[in-house]
Amino acid sequence: MVGFKNRYMVMEVSIDPNKEISKDDPIILSQHNVSKAIKDSILINFGECGLASSLGSLQVKYVNPITKVCIIRASRDEHQKVLAAITMVRSVGNCPVVFNLLDLSGNIRACRSAALKCEDMEFEKLKIISGAPRTEDVNKHMQNLERIKMLEH
Repeated sequence: MVGFKNRYMVMEVSIDPNKEISKDDPIILSQHNVSKAIKDSILINFGECGLASSLGSLQVKYVNPITKVCIIRASRDEHQKVLAAITMVRSVGNCPVVFNLLDLSGNIRACRSAALKCEDMEFEKLKIISGAPRTEDVNKHMQNLERIKMLEH
């Protein structure tokens, strides 16, 4: 018997510098918002049949709204279609964004270590840029790093 094969993508979400940003609606990254944006892109670009074939394994496993790093799972057969649809996503909610692929892996362990490395670098950048002690919100999201360490379960 053959196990179900997946691909895991570590993506960085950055605000599109070429678009105007509305001050009323800041970017709100959550698993639901990112998943909806990806599914809408698959539907627009590949139709209902493409969406139906991708939905079986498509899942946003992890999103950090501070560092804007997310992990997305797709089946091995459909990961190219999902990746193509992700590159065509232009907004999450009302905020214009661009997705950047940081790592593509066949298992969650390798993907998790790449995501941890990216998040550590982002937190160091935030610490250097702010120069001040971290706020409670940032500390809360740093504790969420424990959640990424438990992704295998």
